[in-house]
Amino acid sequence: MLLRLLFVLLIALNIAVAAWLLLGESSTHAVEPSDKGVPELKLLTELPVASSAAPAGSSSTAAVAPPAAVSAARASAGAAIEKPATPVATPPVNAAANPAPTPPKPAQAPEAEKTVAEAPAPPATVPTSAKRSYRCLAVGPFSTQVDLRTARTTLAARTVRSRQRQEQTTESHGWRVFLPAQATREQALAQAKRLEAKGIKDYFVVTAQGELQNSVALGLFHDPANARKRRDEVIASGFPARMSERTETTPVWWLDVVVPDDAGNDIRRAIRAPATARPTGCF
Repeated sequence: MLLRLLFVLLIALNIAVAAWLLLGESSTHAVEPSDKGVPELKLLTELPVASSAAPAGSSSTAAVAPPAAVSAARASAGAAIEKPATPVATPPVNAAANPAPTPPKPAQAPEAEKTVAEAPAPPATVPTSAKRSYRCLAVGPFSTQVDLRTARTTLAARTVRSRQRQEQTTESHGWRVFLPAQATREQALAQAKRLEAKGIKDYFVVTAQGELQNSVALGLFHDPANARKRRDEVIASGFPARMSERTETTPVWWLDVVVPDDAGNDIRRAIRAPATARPTGCF
């Protein structure tokens, strides 16, 4: 029973809606196409083809145009290029009639910026470095190469460049007192016996080959004053004693360095005695 009632109500509702639609459509006013105020609609194919001289702002219209319109525009542009262009006389430009546009005035800066701009710039200060002068010193002598390398390592931070060299030096090893060499060994031994007879001791006969072979040595002294005293005593006893310096030639090493002129005292304080630092020629 309930289903039948719902079915009847649906049918009645459909009939009422159909009647309202029919009655409402007859009372509406249709707008004529020729009424004023209504814009006229045009198809894209009815629009004029954009020419090649169109401004850049019309690119959006060309982008919306259909492919057929674009093809037609390209064809017309090609035809325009193939035809010779007619020269157009350009009228002379009157400078008085068309004055040059006046450039716009720059915006005024704030007072703070204007004050900074008008302030005179301070003079540029160029740093100047004093030109350093250099000197050359010879450090040494060193009796061994070990001492040379040690000094070179110590002075490396204070020198600009350095070099090492070897020299031969004559060193004094004391003073000798002796009697001149005899022709034979027997004559030298006979002379030694006469010395002993006079009470002169501390002697010996030189047998080694050399300029003093077969001589009688009377002593070796480091102090030349003691050597002279010994010589005078033997001469007073009636023997022709002589005195000479004993020397030997040995190699020594020097270190030549180039240092700033104001670093000479530092170099002298850094080296160890007996080595010294003396001026030498630069290299």
